[in-house]
Amino acid sequence: MQTDKDIKGVCMIHFNSDFLENFLAVVRKYMQLRGGLTQKDLSEMMNVGISTMSRFLNLKTSSVDEQLVANIIATLNIPLHEIIDGVEEDSTETFKRLVQFYKEQKSADQKASAGLSDEAPRAQAESKTKTTATINVGGKRHQMPFGENPAAATKTDITIREKLETLSPRHRAYLNDFLNLDGNDRDLVVDLGDAIFRYFRQRNVEF
Repeated sequence: MQTDKDIKGVCMIHFNSDFLENFLAVVRKYMQLRGGLTQKDLSEMMNVGISTMSRFLNLKTSSVDEQLVANIIATLNIPLHEIIDGVEEDSTETFKRLVQFYKEQKSADQKASAGLSDEAPRAQAESKTKTTATINVGGKRHQMPFGENPAAATKTDITIREKLETLSPRHRAYLNDFLNLDGNDRDLVVDLGDAIFRYFRQRNVEF
């Protein structure tokens, strides 16, 4: 089975010159067929930033992002025969493997989500043991968690993947936008975040 690293290591996929415009017409059709999805709905389903999705769907990109195209096909379950004519013959098999990779990834994510939903009642019961404290920041009152859930305190060795699975669609969209920035812009975002945390720490606000 091919891994994410294997897929992204393949050569660039070649598309016909009119592929993007025709593909977006198919995408809009299937967004309607799948329940009248909006750009925001689709971006959240794919864990892609809304700005990235908007630029793509409005033809404001200079090139075809094969990763994004394959992700959209897998998410909307678009039949390949609808768009395969727009892929150059020398790239057809590679493109099919890329789409299949995203389909398998989404299937695995759905199974993982189903497993997490089974634990929801227990998580809700545990959350009842938490207390909150009211703090005053800048003249405004805020509710902050106080203390720590004993059950959660023992789980300090969770993996990065497990931490990512706890993110909401909004968090994942933000993370994707952050990862799409260049190095200097990422540093700027991190610097701003550090400044905010220092501001609260100086006022003895605990997170």
